[in-house]
Amino acid sequence: MDYNKLNITTIQAVKIAWNLFRIKGTAKALPGELDFNFKISDDNGSDYILKISRPDEKESYLNFQQEILQHLSLNAKDLITPKVITDFKGNSISEFVDDYGQLRKVRLLSWIQGRVWSGINPQLDDLRYSLGRQCGKLTKALQGFIHPEANRDFEWDVAQGAWTEKHIDLFKDEEKEILTYFQNTFKNAQPAYSTLRKAVMHNDANDNNIIVTASLVAPKVVSAIDYGDSVYTQIINDLAITCAYAIMHHNDPLQAALPIVKGYHKNFSLTPQELEHLYICIAMRLVISVTKSAINKITEPDNSYLLISEAPAWELLKKWRKVSADYAYYSFREVCGFNSHPKEKKFNIWARGKNLNLSQLFPTLQKNQVHHIDLSVSSKWLGHESEFNDLDFFQYKLDKLQKQHPENILAGGYMEPRSFYTASSFEKIGNHGRENRTIHLGVDFWLSSNTPVHAILNGEVVTSVFDNSFKNYGGLLILKHNEGDLIFYTLYGHLSKSSITKIKTGDQIKMGDHIGNLGESTENGNWAPHLHFQVMLSMLDYKLDFPGVAYFNQKQVWQGICPNPMLLFKNNEIEVKSEIPNDELITYRKNHLGKSLSLQYKVPVKMVRGSGQYLLDQYGRKYLDTVNNVAHVGHEHSAVVKVGQQQMALINTNSRYLHDNINELAQELLETMPKELSVLHFVNSGSEANELAIRMVKSVTNEKDIIASEVGYHGNSNMCIDISSYKFDGKGGKGAPEHTHIFPLPDSFRGKYKGENTGELYAKEVKKQIDIVQSKGRGIGALIVEPIISCGGQIELPKGFLQKAYQYIRAAGGLCISDEVQVGCGRLGKTFWGFQLHNVIPDIITIGKPLGNGHPLAAVACTPEVAEKFANGMEYFNTFGGNPVSCAIGAEVLRTVKREGLQNHALKIGEYLKTELQKLAIEFQIIGDVRGQGLFLGFELVDFENNPLGKHADYLANRMKDHGILLSTDGPDHNVIKIKPPMVFTKENAQELIFYLKKILAENFMTTY
Repeated sequence: MDYNKLNITTIQAVKIAWNLFRIKGTAKALPGELDFNFKISDDNGSDYILKISRPDEKESYLNFQQEILQHLSLNAKDLITPKVITDFKGNSISEFVDDYGQLRKVRLLSWIQGRVWSGINPQLDDLRYSLGRQCGKLTKALQGFIHPEANRDFEWDVAQGAWTEKHIDLFKDEEKEILTYFQNTFKNAQPAYSTLRKAVMHNDANDNNIIVTASLVAPKVVSAIDYGDSVYTQIINDLAITCAYAIMHHNDPLQAALPIVKGYHKNFSLTPQELEHLYICIAMRLVISVTKSAINKITEPDNSYLLISEAPAWELLKKWRKVSADYAYYSFREVCGFNSHPKEKKFNIWARGKNLNLSQLFPTLQKNQVHHIDLSVSSKWLGHESEFNDLDFFQYKLDKLQKQHPENILAGGYMEPRSFYTASSFEKIGNHGRENRTIHLGVDFWLSSNTPVHAILNGEVVTSVFDNSFKNYGGLLILKHNEGDLIFYTLYGHLSKSSITKIKTGDQIKMGDHIGNLGESTENGNWAPHLHFQVMLSMLDYKLDFPGVAYFNQKQVWQGICPNPMLLFKNNEIEVKSEIPNDELITYRKNHLGKSLSLQYKVPVKMVRGSGQYLLDQYGRKYLDTVNNVAHVGHEHSAVVKVGQQQMALINTNSRYLHDNINELAQELLETMPKELSVLHFVNSGSEANELAIRMVKSVTNEKDIIASEVGYHGNSNMCIDISSYKFDGKGGKGAPEHTHIFPLPDSFRGKYKGENTGELYAKEVKKQIDIVQSKGRGIGALIVEPIISCGGQIELPKGFLQKAYQYIRAAGGLCISDEVQVGCGRLGKTFWGFQLHNVIPDIITIGKPLGNGHPLAAVACTPEVAEKFANGMEYFNTFGGNPVSCAIGAEVLRTVKREGLQNHALKIGEYLKTELQKLAIEFQIIGDVRGQGLFLGFELVDFENNPLGKHADYLANRMKDHGILLSTDGPDHNVIKIKPPMVFTKENAQELIFYLKKILAENFMTTY
């Protein structure tokens, strides 16, 4: 039928609402497959949904829908569902004749307040869990409801999905193969599937039928609407349909489905038999959807709603085809509280009864005990990555450990989180950013190459890989074992390829048979020789290989699929290294550490290893660090670590003894300075550096009055707090002390003076403070300011400001201090020190964080005149300042900056990143300003009137952390995102940062302000 003769306009809807229901208001068209739906808003502020059927709609079918709603209204009072509203004659189903003489049925329902699922961004695990709970609650409420129309023939019923086979010729190539695969799988499952529980189901929890609370923070599903697709069918179909729509647009759809399944099971218990069919039922709903879309393109090409899910359904189908059905089933079981593998308990009992000896695996060794070797992310034995990546050194450590335990076999690794699986094959982009496979699924036995390996059980060879196609990881054997109704597999990895060439798939292996020898390191991925031994209760879909490492968020599922191999051996079950749970660490901190010591992020992270621009948590998850300017040349830079270790092994004492290192560090620093700054003092922190600088000022000028910037921060000692507006003007502060004078933050974006050419205006604010001090009969001690004000929000000083301010200060007899604790050592790219951006030379500069790359080291550089006057007879001594270890580290940091060209790198990457951030600011108006130099950048979040959006900045930082990127906020209103990563930050890192910033900035919370 001509779609234009069916369509209803909003003008007509308004008339129908008045004529039939005496409701006067406005109408807004809503999507619908069969009905024409409208939101009616009356003059009293009430909302309704008006549903107008097609002319050929059966009244019994419409009555079916109305009775479902009435049933729920009476029997499920804790459910929010649409209420049936009768017309002015008392009919629950009304009618009218349209302009073409066609009789149309009309229904009016109450409106459910909230947002539809399709408009929610992001759709997080908690939201999907609430979706599952809501749908499970609805299923429970519908138990016992019956109606003749529920048993109708219905193309959208998954159970009736075989009809799609008749239309397979509408597709070709990959699409046809995918549909055929799922159709055949569903057909083969029918004997068991047909026995599953059935009931009347909602059957259409799509993304326009799910209502979510209006809250932007922690939204919850409150209702399912539109019961037009309800049908009597297998209960599992309802969950499958809910999943099918809610997991679209996710990189990992199976992971996205699990909270839904968990929530559904919480309110309506599912059986393992039902879960076994969930994977194929999800697929069949998608098969029906894309088939209907293909048909609708022919029959109703003008009805765009009928095609709305076509593209995302195909995207999901292609991803779903790559998911192992067995793995999906085990995942569903685990999230519902069952053992992930149904035979897990049975295997564990059987394995403990075997009481095998390790000497049966390695008969030539005659050793039956193991010594556990820790290769976890947090392993101190494993050491620095440069050590475990050095095969010779790693082998040396193994040999030494073996000599200490000559009667034992070095072994370990089961369920151990490891950090050295860095190849792209171990990585994917999941639903929350980059993920690495880190959880080791087997046990490694570290032995000499060519050590004979023997079968410990009778079995059949199902995999024998010994050619070069196996990624240079040596030979691999997988044996299948049949113990009654218990079938499992054992995997022997990293064997010598030449030792297994005669073993073929299908060969029968007997207990005690020699099956191969351990391979050399050259055919073992350049790792020391070892046997990777693993047990699997399923091969999933693998033929020639099987994963030896899993993703952390899948750990519990894999633990069921791959039980602990050491259960097979007598008295040798290796305990998995246990980590103290984060909540216990937090509780202890709260009880025993200072209350003012805060943690980053709403859900804090525990970091146990650093590597370049990354930090790793205890489970091996990598976080891209965009915050830590302390790790100047990269976290745990091998050269810096090495010189520190070497010097610590010799001596570490104070600077009263002669030592080359202090002179070498001084020489490296002075090479970066203007000749006027030629005297150095070494201390332990930026706070000590600024404390010492103020002492120098007082000695040189005999004055106490210091001028500093609003929202400036210069350290945590008493004297530094006294000159830090960020502290004394903030929470818990008591305002400026008598001798501290604060000029307005020189912020040309939201400061006192805005726009271009504000430098002189802000310099005059410094002059005003000078005048105030002099009006009290006192002189000026110094001006202290950062070249880019960090805690103020990465504020770049206006052009000309510093030159003019220095002139005013010096004319008043004061000194000029450049606080380079945050910005120094090449980070700004254009110059090595921040003051050099402004063509000035201070009297004193203070250096801190970056100089030690994480080691406590800082310095004060000053002119000879300042140094001479400071040396007034009172000795300056610092026990640890300038010690040999610190100086060795500092000199190596400066050499690394020079050797690796990191200053120019900061310029190049910083300019690229700043340009990309400026592009983001055009797309997202919430970014009001982008500023900074090199790899010391910031962007400010504001509303349309430039009011600060601190909560949005906090949200952005926490959401980026969820995606494996560390950000932090700054500024007096905490609305500035600061970006000051380790200097090894790459263009690829910058692109990843921009990608996820764009993703999060588009979320509901960020776009609503």
